[in-house]
Amino acid sequence: MAIETVSIVGVGLIGGSFGLALRAAGFTGRILGVSSPRTIEAALARSAIDKGLPLAKAVPQSDLIYLSQSIARILELLPQVSELAPSGALVTDAGSTKQQIVEVARESFTGGALFLGGHPMAGKEQRGVERAEADLFHDATYVLTPHDDRLPSVPIIEEFVSWVREIGARPVVFPAAEHDRIVGWTSHLPQLLATALASSIAENVSDADSLRVAGPGLRDMTRLAESPYDVWKDIFATNTADIVGALDAYIDKLASLRNELTGELTGAKVAEEFEAAQQLRRKLHSD
Repeated sequence: MAIETVSIVGVGLIGGSFGLALRAAGFTGRILGVSSPRTIEAALARSAIDKGLPLAKAVPQSDLIYLSQSIARILELLPQVSELAPSGALVTDAGSTKQQIVEVARESFTGGALFLGGHPMAGKEQRGVERAEADLFHDATYVLTPHDDRLPSVPIIEEFVSWVREIGARPVVFPAAEHDRIVGWTSHLPQLLATALASSIAENVSDADSLRVAGPGLRDMTRLAESPYDVWKDIFATNTADIVGALDAYIDKLASLRNELTGELTGAKVAEEFEAAQQLRRKLHSD
């Protein structure tokens, strides 16, 4: 089955960007959108989709169904989508955590349509199709989490992975559990740290005159604090253990640094931490 009709379920920032990216990459098939009337109107105005339809009408005529809603909504819709999707069609998602989604999909997709978990490591602090961009996925890692930890050799999956590359992303395959452990450290922990940092400063240095003393470093470190809680609540609920483990380790690291500063400070331990941090920064920039 070739991908000729795509349904994007949830035409917000990620879903809208996926539609724009497909068009920019040369996709000539139909792109259907499933969202609220207001979002559909905005998506049509941006040419992110060709037509808006209800879920029950869009999914049965689609070769690729792209679920880009909240994690809770994806989990809720998977059983219904598995029944609506044509045999041989591919259902994929863009959820930020993968274990629960892959588990529910494993139970729901027992024949007919196929499911492949996914997570494009791209986005913005702001949401909505109005902020969608055709190049949002350019140079972004696109994690794929198949049921059995390796991509099936199926033509429609191979074609989807090819389109992932065509929109500028770099597909990589990870087990769902390993994906969630890694993003617990690299995405979810940084969000909580930025939020806690901004909240702590707001409680102690909040007047405008004092904040003028802040340099660009504070703006850089608190950029993620712009993210709204309703974007993150499902992530926290579906990756709690990994996030708590990362928080505990980070708290231990802060306590160790505090003890160095309040004890007989030699500077050796603190210098080691600075060097380790600089090495990570160099690795990030080398990518």
